[in-house]
Amino acid sequence: MIETGLRDKIVIVTGAAAGIGRATARRFAQEGCRVASWDVKDGESEEGGAFQRVDVTNAASVESAVEEVVSRWGSVYVLVNNAGILRDGQLLKYKDGSLLGTMSDEQFDSVIGVNLKGVFTCARAVAPRMIQGGGGVILNASSVVGLYGNFGQTNYVATKAGVIGMTRVWARELGRYKIRVNAVAPGFIATSMTERLSEAVHQKVLSLIPLGRQGTPAEVAFGVLFLASEEAGYITGHVLNINGGMYMA
Repeated sequence: MIETGLRDKIVIVTGAAAGIGRATARRFAQEGCRVASWDVKDGESEEGGAFQRVDVTNAASVESAVEEVVSRWGSVYVLVNNAGILRDGQLLKYKDGSLLGTMSDEQFDSVIGVNLKGVFTCARAVAPRMIQGGGGVILNASSVVGLYGNFGQTNYVATKAGVIGMTRVWARELGRYKIRVNAVAPGFIATSMTERLSEAVHQKVLSLIPLGRQGTPAEVAFGVLFLASEEAGYITGHVLNINGGMYMA
């Protein structure tokens, strides 16, 4: 067991109603943290924590929620930017000399809004409180596809690659304030998103993973916890692959 040094720290986890976000909020709560679980959907609070309905694409919603957390518990130490959505589609579909369709503006903009701008909006709101509190950790959810691309995911891949870029910029900018910034790149994780895939697609993806299985939300949550811990105190600007070796494919 690692010595996290996180007991009684204040943690915000976005996209915490289900999947990786819920597992992450639970894992921090098990370490004795005060966890503010954020989501646009209904969710549950962890023991000793609170659930807040927050739209990460709305700056006013984020600012209000941060103020509530700070007023209730004090300075935020960890921000986990986990909220994300999918709106998959090819850039264009072309057959027999005819253009059949393209990715719509709504598909592109909605994913950019949550997965990229939402990360920016939350970090912008929380970082000043971290500075006032003497430091902290920002952890951003990227993806294995942000490293190598994926068919039919122009919007999603753009956000996950962008998150890696922002992570490295913020690591440079915020290090002087004792704020570490890292990212995790999960792969094929057993969540409601992957449950919707056909068996054929499921097996095809598994064939790309050296470990030959899906990961679990708990495994990703532990990686996030490690990066937030005192044991990882000299790690910043890093992307932690939690994908069974899938990124090598």
